[in-house]
Amino acid sequence: MATRGDLEKGGVKKVPGKVPAPLYPQHEGEREWVAWLIPVFFVTNITVFVVTMYVNNCPVHTPARDGKCVGHWLGRFGFQPLHQNPLLGPSSATLTKMGALVWEKVVHHHEGWRLISSMWLHAGALHLLVNMFSLMFVGMRLETQFGYVRIGAVYLLSGLGGSVLTSLFIRNTISVGASGALFGLLGAMLSELLTNWTIYSNKATAVMTLLTVIVVNLVIGILPHVNNFAHICGFLTGFLLGFVVLMRPHLGWLQRYGMTPGSDCTTKKYLLYQWILLAVALILVIIEFAIGMALLFRGTNANDSCQWCHYLSCVPTSSWTCTN
Repeated sequence: MATRGDLEKGGVKKVPGKVPAPLYPQHEGEREWVAWLIPVFFVTNITVFVVTMYVNNCPVHTPARDGKCVGHWLGRFGFQPLHQNPLLGPSSATLTKMGALVWEKVVHHHEGWRLISSMWLHAGALHLLVNMFSLMFVGMRLETQFGYVRIGAVYLLSGLGGSVLTSLFIRNTISVGASGALFGLLGAMLSELLTNWTIYSNKATAVMTLLTVIVVNLVIGILPHVNNFAHICGFLTGFLLGFVVLMRPHLGWLQRYGMTPGSDCTTKKYLLYQWILLAVALILVIIEFAIGMALLFRGTNANDSCQWCHYLSCVPTSSWTCTN
């Protein structure tokens, strides 16, 4: 007869090394979450953009000599003239007022909050459209698998990492956008695939597809006016965090739910290599933020130590230059 303690645990006593009876249809570690945080991020980004355009008020703040506002029928929500902002958005002054990333204000005016606020702003409607499509396409899938806490942490910390590296290399222009956070989700997808290698089929195809998407987006980042530093550091931060927070039970552990109760099975939920990757990644991400923050608030210009690094964000060609 089962005791009360046995009933509270499911009515069956677990024997180490033996497959337990399948009391519940949902396997441990395989919970499917209802995604709500990514939609909240989606709505927040759109709301912030609308508020930014309201504050911008192009018809009032743009002199006639600078040209006509695009979409004048939108009233105060009209966009800046295309020669000022080809992405259909507000002026640089408005973005700065709303919290864009500006090195001088972060370091000398102690406005560190811009490292976070800038990731909720977008330079224009086109910029917003591309990022929000990527957010829903990548973020929804991850949140349904791993939940809002882990994916929210990856998103926010990756965005912060991208902002820190941006401030170390870009001093004379403003920076806005969720690209660093989005690249963090892509990085986390890659590390999740690697650390949970045993549970996936068609591994080579999945890796090559994901790497192709990542490389194409990073190559696009070398175009002028695109902040590839946020992309790179956001990706690296998300890649490291994926090993830390997206680890799942290995195949042998999951297979025991399809075996006959009482059969011999593994007692190890995670494999040794998963723990090693977690430990190394956790150490590296702590070092990344510690060194990055220290250099940033000390006023270090990373370009002085890396003369070629500016090519990571923009490569000049005969068709365009990379001047500010």
